[in-house]
Amino acid sequence: APARQVSSLAEQLEERLFHLYGLHNELIQERLQELAEVMERVGTAEAELRQVCRTVEAAYRDLCL
Repeated sequence: APARQVSSLAEQLEERLFHLYGLHNELIQERLQELAEVMERVGTAEAELRQVCRTVEAAYRDLCL
């Protein structure tokens, strides 16, 4: 019966889409995790640069005063 075939095809399509959605979701989660790690490193680098700047400023003050 055509109706059964259509129903079967719809189920197969649904399963395939669900599977693809799951894979896609996993990829997005991985990318977000990577982004979070990169942002953390950027934050650390910023803090280190600020510290370097403060040290250089202090050295200039000591030399100039």
